[in-house]
Amino acid sequence: MTANKSINPFNDEPLEFMVDESQTGQRLDKYVTESLEEGLASRTQVQEWIRTGAIQVNGRTVKANHKITADEHIAIVIPEPEQAVIDPEDIPLEIAYEDSDVIVINKPRGMVVHPAPGHYSGTLVNALMFHCTDLSGINGVLRPGIVHRIDKDTSGLIMAAKNDLAHASLAAQLKDHTVTRKYIALVHGKVPHEHGTIDAPIGRDPQDRKLFTVTQKGSKHAVTHFAVLERLGEDFTLLELQLETGRTHQIRVHLKYIGYPLAGDPMYGRNKTIALKGQALHAAVLGFTHPRSGEYLEFSAPIPEDIEHELMILRQR
Repeated sequence: MTANKSINPFNDEPLEFMVDESQTGQRLDKYVTESLEEGLASRTQVQEWIRTGAIQVNGRTVKANHKITADEHIAIVIPEPEQAVIDPEDIPLEIAYEDSDVIVINKPRGMVVHPAPGHYSGTLVNALMFHCTDLSGINGVLRPGIVHRIDKDTSGLIMAAKNDLAHASLAAQLKDHTVTRKYIALVHGKVPHEHGTIDAPIGRDPQDRKLFTVTQKGSKHAVTHFAVLERLGEDFTLLELQLETGRTHQIRVHLKYIGYPLAGDPMYGRNKTIALKGQALHAAVLGFTHPRSGEYLEFSAPIPEDIEHELMILRQR
């Protein structure tokens, strides 16, 4: 799959895909659902878009069960939702920093960052809308203020913008790789090197398009730096990781690629692992240049209790 445009929900500009030989024979609705950004649309929603002509193959409307073939061009114009009302919700937030431009939150494990079709409540955005009087509108009605994301079951620091000026500045810093993002991760295996760099491109897994993998085809440049913090016997290692790029599932994919998958990771990890709901990954440090003052700010969040509990058990073995 090759995407010619980045995903921009509810925009008149189409999202375009060119089918690879390896994807020949898949149903159109399945292919589109798995190719879209995680959580953007259910298969039922995609089927409705196909029925109404919002998704076309080689410029024509086909049925959801259409079997795609190599080099077919798929164009998707994601319709504006009829009702995309996101309600503010009084959800407690652990605020690391806040001013009139930026807010930094220590997100708990289990919280989704932003709403998606069919899932409009209980997210960080719902909580931010209750707490803040205003949020930037660059990312549309479903993602006000959201500049970057961390996975639902990853805990830690995430920043949001309160106005479009701040949003543009923070987004540019992310694009230029000047934002400091350090993670703490518990991985399977005894990592032998004290530090290293994983420089491997990431794209959709052709075998399971809900997953990502290291691949040259349809991929994006991805770099992760790591350093060993602690070796816990022969079976586990505690790492500090620093992102140079920020691809979807980057740390999870890169660690699996080098043979030391995240403990507790239900998608990329091992079956026999620690008793943690979700991957043992925590966004511990976040640093950026303030969009108005130009001052560099850096924040840290301690390892959450659930991961600390697992570390204590491993240290006592």
